[in-house]
Amino acid sequence: MQKIKTFDLNTKSISEAAIFVQDSLSEYGLEPKALIKSTLAAEEAIGSLVSHAAGDGKLRVNVRKFLGNITVELSAPGDNYSLSEEMSAARLDIDDEVGPNVQDTIRNILLRSVRGDLDYAHKNGYNRIRITIEKNGRLFLYLTLAAMLAGAVIGLLLSSVAPESVNSAIDGYILTPVKTMYLNALKTVVAPVVFLSIITCISGFTDLSELGRIGGRIFALYMSTTVIAVCVGMGTYFLFKPGSAGLAAAAAGMGSAAGSADTEISLMNTLINIVPSNFVAPFLESNMSQLIFLAIICGIGVGMIGQYSQILRPFFTALYELFMKITIMIIRLMPIAVFCSTASMLIQLGIKTLVSVLGMFATFLVALLFMIAIYSLMMLLIGRLSPIPFLKKYSPVMLQVFSLASSNASIPVNMEACDKKLGVSSKVYSLSIPLGATINMDGTCVLLAVFALSLAKIYGVALSPHTLLMTAVTIIILSVGAPGIPGAGIICLSVLIVQLGVPVDAMGLVMGIAPLVGMFLTTTNCAGDVAVSTIVAKNTGELDLEKYNA
Repeated sequence: MQKIKTFDLNTKSISEAAIFVQDSLSEYGLEPKALIKSTLAAEEAIGSLVSHAAGDGKLRVNVRKFLGNITVELSAPGDNYSLSEEMSAARLDIDDEVGPNVQDTIRNILLRSVRGDLDYAHKNGYNRIRITIEKNGRLFLYLTLAAMLAGAVIGLLLSSVAPESVNSAIDGYILTPVKTMYLNALKTVVAPVVFLSIITCISGFTDLSELGRIGGRIFALYMSTTVIAVCVGMGTYFLFKPGSAGLAAAAAGMGSAAGSADTEISLMNTLINIVPSNFVAPFLESNMSQLIFLAIICGIGVGMIGQYSQILRPFFTALYELFMKITIMIIRLMPIAVFCSTASMLIQLGIKTLVSVLGMFATFLVALLFMIAIYSLMMLLIGRLSPIPFLKKYSPVMLQVFSLASSNASIPVNMEACDKKLGVSSKVYSLSIPLGATINMDGTCVLLAVFALSLAKIYGVALSPHTLLMTAVTIIILSVGAPGIPGAGIICLSVLIVQLGVPVDAMGLVMGIAPLVGMFLTTTNCAGDVAVSTIVAKNTGELDLEKYNA
């Protein structure tokens, strides 16, 4: 749906074109307040084009509505000029006398107010300005959901009809490479985003006691949810007691891809490994705990070097904005990756493998639902917030996180949700989200508790109170040290079951659904991070309540 009209290139046409824009936007159902602001911005954009016009051409105005997005597109012949520089230079002093440049100044101030939704280009002798009036906030969700459904249908059809050789070729040469390339692209920017966001956040604190106050609350809540997750996982297992002894025989014929499970679990080693031996290795290895340590040290240092702080703060802020812009560009391609990831998963798994462990998997999902309910209860009791806006606004983001299956890769998505949807201050989410992706693995805790105890039952391992206590402690240590990457939970499970006395061959029962399990546990991991961020922001006065409740 669009409305197009042309006007003469003169000052008289400015108001005529603005009225046309206003009438068109009104027909598209724009709210009165947004209608006034949009009309004023469009009028000043038209005036900018007219003032830089050349020749006897026409001003073309196109007001378009497509898939819920409303835009105003303006074009007119003229010489190239820098609209962004004019907006940046615009300033208005109330003591200035009225002069010939006041109208230009007011125009650029109005345009600057919609800078994020305004695009300028010069092509083939025409100046073009595009103003995005309204965006469909659910368009990306619909595209991602459609991609997931299409991937599921294609994956099921191929796994049921096509020969195994064809499926292997499609998966090996198309689906998996595309999925891997996308995840690699996202992981490329994760380390810089985490490092720069924390530096930018911490260097902005003029009072280190304020940093300790916010950071201390974040850490305390993360440890609390971790302990709760272990209890929920164990409690849900004992409620349903999944696992049949007959599955042990099936596991004997299935190879385990988890690798060696001889890794030694030590709280001391976990703490020691937080401090890197050099500055470069954490970036090359995407070691989140070491990156966070370096970022905290650098952020505190930037705030303590006097006059040089005024140089470094804008520098790090500019770098952070650069990498966030790159991240947004990558995220826009997510529906393609979702399609490939879903289709690949179903081609590899098929239906039989899923059915064989349905009991364990269903128990795992119930425990995750309990965790979401607990997050809602914490927001109500600790944050004094209604959980309904959180669930409503974050649920579309869960679909994106689900498809990524990586807490680290989801960091930019969660940061954007905190900022744009929930109104959490960057002082909080710039620290809490990267930290949560490293130490707050509630979904992983649930996975380890449910599946480890279920496999122990399948293989007849006795679960004494002492064994359960040591298992709980081990799960907490494993979750803190687990990397936020796809498959990390399964690797930790292979370590845990060996300590319980379960043969590593038991991993053959779980490997078939590892991708699906990883998607669900990542969703819970990230939901916990964002919920804690929201609670801390509320309790420290860093939450925009109007945006949260909108």
